[in-house]
Amino acid sequence: MPKILERAVKQIQAQGHDKKSAFAIATASLQKSGSLKKGSQKLTPKGEKRQAMGAEGRAKDRVAKKSGHAKDDYRYSKKTNRATLR
Repeated sequence: MPKILERAVKQIQAQGHDKKSAFAIATASLQKSGSLKKGSQKLTPKGEKRQAMGAEGRAKDRVAKKSGHAKDDYRYSKKTNRATLR
């Protein structure tokens, strides 16, 4: 199982879902975003790139896309999995 999928499952379980439903939700979400191939758990090229970024890189990338600021303008909080403007 790809690490990006493992992390998504753990985050969804932390919200109160059981492991089976968390796995289904995470798989569907990552397939919809284009990180996993449809109908499988194999990473797409985009998924490989996102997985290589790590949690910090993905958080900074998400907020930078929305705001227009550079990724380096943000500070990552491991506790909240969020990036905030410095």
